[in-house]
Amino acid sequence: MTDTSQRIGQRLAARLVALDRPTKLGLMLGVDSLALAASMALAALVSGQTVAALALTVLAVSGGLAALAVARLYRSVTRYLVWRSLAFASAGLLLLTVGLGLSASRAGSLAPWSFALGFGAAAMTYLWLSRLCVRILLQQRSTPHAQPVAIYGAGEAGAQLARAMTSSREFRPICFFDEKSAFIHRSVAGLEVFPVSALQEQVARHRIGSIVIALPSSSPLRMRALTRKLVQAGVRVRWFRNLLDMHEQGEVRGTLSEIRLEHLLGRIPVAPDMRLFGQCVQGKNVLVTGAGGSIGAELCRQICALQPGRLDLIDHSEFALYTITAELRRRWPRVAVHAHLGSVCNAALLKRVIASAATNTIYHAAAYKHVPIVEANVVEGIRNNVLGSMAIAHAAHEGGVTTCVLVSSDKAVRPTNVMGASKRIAELVFQAAAAVPGTVTRFSMVRFGNVLGSSGSVVPLFQQQIARGGPLTITHPEIIRYFMLITEAAQLVVQAGAMARGGEVFVLDMGEPVRILDLARTMIGLSGLTERNGRNPDGDIEIEYIGLFPGEKLYEELLIGDGAEPSDHPAILRVREPALVGPELTRRIEQLLLACQSNDRRQIDVTLRALVPEFRTAPERPSRPVTTAVQREVSHAVNTVRA
Repeated sequence: MTDTSQRIGQRLAARLVALDRPTKLGLMLGVDSLALAASMALAALVSGQTVAALALTVLAVSGGLAALAVARLYRSVTRYLVWRSLAFASAGLLLLTVGLGLSASRAGSLAPWSFALGFGAAAMTYLWLSRLCVRILLQQRSTPHAQPVAIYGAGEAGAQLARAMTSSREFRPICFFDEKSAFIHRSVAGLEVFPVSALQEQVARHRIGSIVIALPSSSPLRMRALTRKLVQAGVRVRWFRNLLDMHEQGEVRGTLSEIRLEHLLGRIPVAPDMRLFGQCVQGKNVLVTGAGGSIGAELCRQICALQPGRLDLIDHSEFALYTITAELRRRWPRVAVHAHLGSVCNAALLKRVIASAATNTIYHAAAYKHVPIVEANVVEGIRNNVLGSMAIAHAAHEGGVTTCVLVSSDKAVRPTNVMGASKRIAELVFQAAAAVPGTVTRFSMVRFGNVLGSSGSVVPLFQQQIARGGPLTITHPEIIRYFMLITEAAQLVVQAGAMARGGEVFVLDMGEPVRILDLARTMIGLSGLTERNGRNPDGDIEIEYIGLFPGEKLYEELLIGDGAEPSDHPAILRVREPALVGPELTRRIEQLLLACQSNDRRQIDVTLRALVPEFRTAPERPSRPVTTAVQREVSHAVNTVRA
């Protein structure tokens, strides 16, 4: 098609689309009526009759319009018309042909069946050709302004996407790419399928700016590798999940590139063992501390879905506590949810809540977890993470709680920052509590890697930076981390309580760690953008290296020693690690709290190392004055430990 004819077709298509619905309907009825009458005249001519009888013509035209109406052709949008409707209309015309033949026989026509069959052939030919031509014409209206895209995956999802894109104002499909030899150089939905080796050539030849991945059943590991490969080819990458990515009338949504956390994970998410999942929750009275945080809130959702006897929430943030309480009461109105505003360091609050609720299970998720903030506020970080864990362990023991699980961190293993060291001390507190003679409480710990999508994690940060146009900030090009989904994290905590015998650490087998640089590039690609660098100066988003934060490590670990053993879940490991006996632990924590009271960072580091010998301090920083309120709380805590 020449440029001139294409422009004429686009103008005509635009005018047809702009017509109001009654005008379009009248136009279709008029054209169809003339075409059916013309089909009668042609049939009479072919069968040797000079002219069709007026009565038969009226029957053919009215019957034909009725057949098209019953097939809902006048209620369908022609450019999205499905072939099933045309087939139904053809069946109606076939019945009309039989009726016309019988009527012509009774009227004494010379060749009634030749006449009727001639009409049927002409009418059906008109029906199919007219709708097909109009559909092609209307689909030409936006082609020059649409983005040229390729589709990766020539299967059913890709074919559906290509057919929908032919009607899209935003996308113009050019070709397919696929790895399967059975598809190569064949035509799917009217587009040629090329091997992956031809990607660079076809992208340059057709100026393809985006590739839409139409592999809805592909694994997260394959998705991540494929996205990285396509991004390196210098094209934007979009993701097509299923037909929900299309409008009701068949047009493709512009937001095909929505990021799914499973694609960033790089492995298949670990499913819970339902035999373990409800043991400590179903019908039990459960307490969650830090219930307004990312992990705490997801824990509450998982718990409510298991129908506990009642659920108590503790958080020191009024807004966070209100938000999760309102959500839980809206989604699970039959679950008794009780919200308590306060700190886990408040022993009286914990005692009152546990006693009034007759708590069976505690999930202790309350903690300060952001490394740079805790590094700048070491006293507050130690007070909350260490004293909070001590208060929970003591309250659980005194209250006769059956199960108590601590949410810990991989930063507790050979820590290089105060946050990690404080979480390791919290683990020691729970280990010591598990060793108390005669305790009825099963104390255990769960160690996480980085949780995708949690507050303060790298994924929300990158999403915000991408939305601002960059740059994406990474502390070091070689930094790597273990990752897990927030649902996996909550499910691990719940299952750990069911598997606990007392004093163990549970860790999830999270596969291979992920390089943060690769994660950033994957997110840029899945956002439909390209990285701007020396090789691609016209890209969209730049990656900037800002240096490691104080106390940050290039890599994290999950185990201190080699004593991991299998648990009741095939993807969860059980570990028993070195612990301190009760009196010695109490004495050293008392020294730590006295050092906190003096706000001497050097002394704090010394006492931290006495508790956690593998702790390696960051470079020395100036001390920061301690507020009077914090001093009073630490003094009270020291007296409590002494008592």
